Amino acid sequence: MFIAAQLRPAAAQQSGVALADEGQRLAALLRVGRGVVSNNQGLIDDPAIGDKGLDSQAFIETVEAKYKELYGAAPLEEGLTPDQKRLTKAQLNSMAEVMRENQDLINAEGMGFKGFIPAVFARLVNERFVEKLNGEAKIKVTAPPHLVRNRKARPDAWESAVLTDKFESAQWPRGQPFFEEVSVDGSMTFRMLIPEYYADSCLSCHGGPTGEVDITGFPKEGGAEGDLAGAISILLRK
Repeated sequence: MFIAAQLRPAAAQQSGVALADEGQRLAALLRVGRGVVSNNQGLIDDPAIGDKGLDSQAFIETVEAKYKELYGAAPLEEGLTPDQKRLTKAQLNSMAEVMRENQDLINAEGMGFKGFIPAVFARLVNERFVEKLNGEAKIKVTAPPHLVRNRKARPDAWESAVLTDKFESAQWPRGQPFFEEVSVDGSMTFRMLIPEYYADSCLSCHGGPTGEVDITGFPKEGGAEGDLAGAISILLRK
């Protein structure tokens, strides 16, 4: 089980803890996939190379290997609950489809920066995941409003409250997620928000000087390593 980003047995006695475990797994796998894109950004944007060797199969194999390296087990390890297995498969399939559909862009010769960056990859994967689950489960990367670059990533009222009241508070333990069951469209729904912080690799776009236009065409936010960058939002309908 993922609690505080650590692996523990898949079974859980309390439904809230079990759902939090499920949410942590989804967030962890998304981060790994996003990280593989980040680690290959230079290759993706190299105009002198055609086939980048990042087809859907190679990409998923790399994701699975990195996930196992970090967490000591494959994404589809033995002992997952049926729900965990179904959601994990949907997420992996979403990643594979996004990579397959963007091969022409990734492999385009004579073209440098392609705009296929970790944030775009994550958004496309999350949108595909939601489609596959028909709204039963949702993943979204959001942030405080002043840091949001894509309108689709704007926080809703619940996310905004958690970002402001919890994650931006000096008293909130760094990295600790927040979760609770709330009423959504008249039914009790599990919601979880997992904070994310700027790493050094983020600062080329999100660091300083504040206002300078980065390679994606957006003004830099002036962030520093370790600052709150946003959060991964998980919604699971029971």
